Amino acid sequence: MIDIHRILVPVVGDPADEEAMQLACFLAKKNKAKIWAVYVIQLMRSLPVDAEVDAEISRGEAILDHIEKVAEEMDYNVETDLLQARDAGPTIVEEASDHNVDLIIMGIRYKRRLGQFSLGDVGPYVLKNASCRVILYQQ
Repeated sequence: MIDIHRILVPVVGDPADEEAMQLACFLAKKNKAKIWAVYVIQLMRSLPVDAEVDAEISRGEAILDHIEKVAEEMDYNVETDLLQARDAGPTIVEEASDHNVDLIIMGIRYKRRLGQFSLGDVGPYVLKNASCRVILYQQ
């Protein structure tokens, strides 16, 4: 068994986020690991990175509040961060590196693109570039 002391859970508001957080709490309890949940607001290139996007900020805060409640139901406390960036993948990888996490758990939903199953862009980027273990949790 690996020792897990820090877990990062990126969330986007999908139902898979809840199950990913439940899994994170379950894995964290053994070592009393710390859990961070992050929501990344992806900004269009025409906007400055520090632009005030009130609707997205409100949505992100609501999603993070909900994910905190999911963790509380599992009898666990999490820290949350609302981030703004051009691309979510590099931001998640950088956040994992900054917090020196041992594991990233990402909930993903089943998607089809051109009739084929698709992981999208963020999951594969994180799998390829993260310097820690990654679990993609498909609901």
